[in-house]
Amino acid sequence: MDPVISNDVIMPGEVLHAFQQRLVNSGGVVSFTGQVRPVNSSGIPVKHLHLQAHPTLTLGGLVRAVTEANARWPLEAAAIHHRIGDIASGDTIVFVAAASAHRRAAFEAADYLMDYLKTRAVFWKKEVTECGAEWIEPRQTDHADFSRWTLEGPRHARH
Repeated sequence: MDPVISNDVIMPGEVLHAFQQRLVNSGGVVSFTGQVRPVNSSGIPVKHLHLQAHPTLTLGGLVRAVTEANARWPLEAAAIHHRIGDIASGDTIVFVAAASAHRRAAFEAADYLMDYLKTRAVFWKKEVTECGAEWIEPRQTDHADFSRWTLEGPRHARH
């Protein structure tokens, strides 16, 4: 399934159902739904996030991330749905799923895809609060999470 980047509302239950309908040999399906937090790390209520993506670079990067996940783990399928535009507090911003014969590969692949999205994907994210708007960057902890998957960190072989 090709990654999806859209202004459309993501309905996680519907996306997961469609994802599972395509599966034939998977015993483990892991999905993650990310929502816009109602309060930022400073305790200020978030009105919405504004996300922008580059039409070619962002989608190409997501395709490469899914290809990499398929090379690292024995997946039957992987999916990424990412929203752009103005996304209200509490709304779904991202949906990721991975399916494999066994749970561990599905868990690790979904975790890898989220770490990629948080640190490497070409998105510009602006947080809008009652105090104003600010462009936000990945946190140091996000980069540390992704480093697990680089050459310096553990590299998982196909099982």
